[in-house]
Amino acid sequence: MKFTPYVMTWAILAVIVLALALYRNLMALHEDDNLHIATGEEPLIPKQLAFYRVMDRIDRWGEGLTAITVAGGLVLAAIYMYSRLPA
Repeated sequence: MKFTPYVMTWAILAVIVLALALYRNLMALHEDDNLHIATGEEPLIPKQLAFYRVMDRIDRWGEGLTAITVAGGLVLAAIYMYSRLPA
């Protein structure tokens, strides 16, 4: 059985997960940790809410793709090890 297409698909998925993690870390550099509730800070509240919605979306995609990548890698490893057993 040829594993090359499956391993390539898994590797592309792993690169996507790593790129998403890098993108999330770069986005987090622009994070404003202060809670804006004062009267003069009202224009900052919608910007902060929008930023955290984007971060939440990135986190959900990252968690899902990471789980799929790990599970796929484990399945590929198990199938490969099973195929290498002596007949």
